[in-house]
Amino acid sequence: MKRRIASWENGHSVPDEFYGPLLCASLGMSAAELGLNHLSGRDVRLLETRYPPSPEDTFRTVVQIWRADLNGYEPLVLSEPSRPAWSEASLRWLVAPEPSFPSAQGAGGSRVGISDVSMIRTTGGMFAELDDRFGGEHARHSLVQYLSRDVAPLLTGQYTEAVGRALFSTVAETTLLAAWMSYDACHHGLAQRYFLQALRLAQDGNDRRLAGSILSAMSHQATFLGHFTEAATLARAARMGISGVATPTLMAQFHAMEARALARTGDIRACESALSEATKALESRNNSDEPEWITYFDEAELAAEAAHCFRDVNSARQAVAHAQNAMSGSHVRSDFFATMVLADAHLRAGEPEEACRVALDALDLGEQLKSARCVSYLAEFRHRLDTVGDTAFIRDFREQAAENRLWVASGRLPASR
Repeated sequence: MKRRIASWENGHSVPDEFYGPLLCASLGMSAAELGLNHLSGRDVRLLETRYPPSPEDTFRTVVQIWRADLNGYEPLVLSEPSRPAWSEASLRWLVAPEPSFPSAQGAGGSRVGISDVSMIRTTGGMFAELDDRFGGEHARHSLVQYLSRDVAPLLTGQYTEAVGRALFSTVAETTLLAAWMSYDACHHGLAQRYFLQALRLAQDGNDRRLAGSILSAMSHQATFLGHFTEAATLARAARMGISGVATPTLMAQFHAMEARALARTGDIRACESALSEATKALESRNNSDEPEWITYFDEAELAAEAAHCFRDVNSARQAVAHAQNAMSGSHVRSDFFATMVLADAHLRAGEPEEACRVALDALDLGEQLKSARCVSYLAEFRHRLDTVGDTAFIRDFREQAAENRLWVASGRLPASR
């Protein structure tokens, strides 16, 4: 028996049909939470993409997802997103009643205070910095481990209503980060499930601003995946749902997300109108009145969003102009995206040599990034470059890029995003 356990722990085998259920029963965890793919037929609920109906359901589901993700449960980690789930979540949130509160708290749970909430917020901030600097695939597993082992017990602890609301909001923000990191790693079904759980946590934390930002993030993912109608709807739902408590920066972000979706549909007039609204909103902001987590969205970020939009409607010159104003110098991955959009815009403008020069700058920027999204940007550029022809300058570019890790990975991906 000891030899079998050692083999399981070292990843050389998996518990069989007899020992697997015994492990689940003794640990009080499902096969999915333990990463036992071959025993997980009964874990259908974990793979559902539904908006949780209650706080208790949210706690149970998000903890199960954290554990299953941590243990590499492939049906979850490799799952595809559900298009109806985006619409259902936005509608359910928009018409939701007053925030709920757990009807009962475990008597055996530990006492949770505001200092515990502050600890989660500070730790989440550290992971956010790692994500920004090194990409979502760098520390994603470590964040999920922290959530599963340190944060999960707090949700079922004992706390006052005021502390509970703060706890739910903070855990929502940290789960949102897990969603972004999963999205950046292109684990799209998993990311969508994290977004849904974060949205419900924000609702019960009575944090409508954060909930709106979560819908905005879901819109970003939907656009990336090519579901433009759903993406525009999510951005509009975010704007509508927090109209009474919205800040200028949040409204700017929501308009920008709508513009991104509209650009991909080819509706140039509506896209430009949304960008104009975003610009006007951002000009009226006062950072001292904004949630700390949205202050990153500044003129450089909006310029990056506009560059994406004009690239997607084939206004290459405008895309170049906006992309040149999008380099913040403080957000590595965002600067990588903006630089690649600039390279792509130069290519579309008939300037392949400048496009290659800028793309090399992006490769230098992205040297430390572990991001499947970054790879997808390079794959799209690589495909477009193939249509230009084989010039000496392009051959030289390919030789310089050949050893770059992200460039090598981009050669394994299809071009479309």
